[in-house]
Amino acid sequence: QVQLQESGPGLVKSSQTLSLTCTVSGGSITANVDFWAWVRQPPGKGLEWIGYIAYDGSTKYNPSLKDRTSISRDTFKNQLTLQLRSVTPEDTAVYYCARDREGYDSWGQGTQVTVSS
Repeated sequence: QVQLQESGPGLVKSSQTLSLTCTVSGGSITANVDFWAWVRQPPGKGLEWIGYIAYDGSTKYNPSLKDRTSISRDTFKNQLTLQLRSVTPEDTAVYYCARDREGYDSWGQGTQVTVSS
């Protein structure tokens, strides 16, 4: 059973870079044809897909965020990293990492990130 755990600062100042880590256990991020995604949910709104890094290291981003987003991985630590640059209060949300294996079948518990103005 794969498990995902997000970690990172809960408070970021406007214009700074938000950096989050997702630690994956119980499965390799390079195995199978899996896509490892970051998703967020702003307060009172629905889920928003941020992007993914695939089993082969390729990435794809939400067009509305791609100019500010980088997703990378550490295959030795089995971790994913999200960086979102030049944040504003509109980036305040609960951030999740998830595995997409023909659908999102595993999720982290999420981590609240608040951007202060």
